[in-house]
Amino acid sequence: MASLSLAPCGLKPLSLSSNGNRYFSMASLSCHARSLSLSSSFSNASLFSSSTGTFCQPMRLSNKSQQRRGSLVVCEAAGSTKKPDSAAKRLRQNAKRRLRNKSRKSEIRRRMRKVFWILNSLRKKKDATPEDIIPIEKMISIIYSKLDKAVRVGVFHKNTASHRKSRLARRKKALLIFRGWYTPAPEKSAPMSA
Repeated sequence: MASLSLAPCGLKPLSLSSNGNRYFSMASLSCHARSLSLSSSFSNASLFSSSTGTFCQPMRLSNKSQQRRGSLVVCEAAGSTKKPDSAAKRLRQNAKRRLRNKSRKSEIRRRMRKVFWILNSLRKKKDATPEDIIPIEKMISIIYSKLDKAVRVGVFHKNTASHRKSRLARRKKALLIFRGWYTPAPEKSAPMSA
């Protein structure tokens, strides 16, 4: 059976895959190797070019059993390659956008926590009046607009924003019902058809 054995030269095995084809190429893999030993017979000579530090030329396996059910070790280069300018720019843009999106999310989360905390304190307050809810409604409307903006610029999915708006509205409504400042209308049941 054919096998590749790599001397300790900074190469890392990536995958062990079955080779159903009779031909395979390692031309695209770049390796910085000091030595490479081959423990089987391969035809079509040069496997590793020491001048360029790359694997070269497609190879054809000569062992019939290897051609049917062989395995191939693919190596990764130890050194890093320089990214093109467009990739570097994309990384800078992604970092800036990630920071902006994170700040939007945390601002909305912080405002929602504040509203929930105020609603809970208003629920525990003994001498609460219906006018105490007005500043909370203003805060909720600001959160609604922030959520809508976050959906427009792509920070949140529209269903996530709807879910968060619904949480705020439910908590406010629960407080109003608890305090007796709002009584929900009884549900009308649909008439039973025979």
